[in-house]
Amino acid sequence: MASTCSSLTASTSSSPYGFRTSATVNPLSLGALSSPIAHPKPRPSRLALSLPRRLFLPSASAIWDALTGGNRARDASLAVRRGMLLFRQGDVAGSLAEFDRAIELDPRQKASLIGPVSDLWQRGLSLYYLNRFEEGAEQFRLDVAANPNDTEESIWCFLCEAQLYGVEEARKRFLEVGQDPRPVMRQAYNLFKDGGDPKKLVTTFSNGQENECFYASLYAGLFNESQNDMDAAKLNILAACQSPYGSRSDDYMASLAKVHCLCRNWSFS
Repeated sequence: MASTCSSLTASTSSSPYGFRTSATVNPLSLGALSSPIAHPKPRPSRLALSLPRRLFLPSASAIWDALTGGNRARDASLAVRRGMLLFRQGDVAGSLAEFDRAIELDPRQKASLIGPVSDLWQRGLSLYYLNRFEEGAEQFRLDVAANPNDTEESIWCFLCEAQLYGVEEARKRFLEVGQDPRPVMRQAYNLFKDGGDPKKLVTTFSNGQENECFYASLYAGLFNESQNDMDAAKLNILAACQSPYGSRSDDYMASLAKVHCLCRNWSFS
C-alpha cells in the first residue's frame, strides 16, 4: 500500500544551485478553507463617517491658544498692523491708539518678547511725533534691551532724551549697541553718539545707493533737529522725502520722513 503523504507539493522553483525545491503546505491548514466565513462587523453609518474628528477632539492649536491666549496675540498683531497703516497715512494719534491696544491685548508686545512683530519700535516713533518723549525713550530702551544690535532705536532714544534733558545729557545716557552692517547707519550712529558734522554724513553717501542717500539725509536732518537747527533739518528731511528711495520705497522710514514733514508743516511735494 502506498504510504500516506505527510506533505503536498504546492509548487516548485529552481534554486540558485540548480536543485529543485518543494514548498510544503500543512494539510491541517486546509481545513480553514471549509470553515464558515466570518461576517464583517456592521459598518458605521454614512452620517458618522461624514463627521470630522475635530468635532470630537480639539485641535492641538486650539488647546495651545486656550492655554496661551493665542487669539489675543493674533488680535494684538493685527492692531500693530493697523497702527502702522494709520501712521503711514499721517494719523499719528490713531496709530498710537492701535499700538496701545496691542499692548492691552498682549502686554508682552511692549517688552519685545513675542509675536511676528517682535517689538513696538513703531510705537516709540509715534510717541516722538506726539511730543511724548519720556514714554518714547522708555519704549526704545525696552526695545534695545531685547535687541542690543539695533542702531536706529538707540538713535531714537537719544532724540527723545535730547528733547527732555538736552543734547549733552542725552549723550551721556546714550545706548551703545552692536555694529550695524549698514555703513550709512554706522556713520549715523557715531554722529549721534560722539557729535560731528551732519554735512559729512550726507556728502559721504551722496553718490551711494539710493537707500544710503535717503538714510544719510534723514538722519542728518534728525541730528539737525536735535541741535535745534530747524532750517538745516528741513533742508535735509525734505531732500530725503524727494529722493528716489524716499518717494518710491515702501520702507516704513520713508513714510516717517513724510510724516515728519507733515508734523512740521513742511511741504514736500
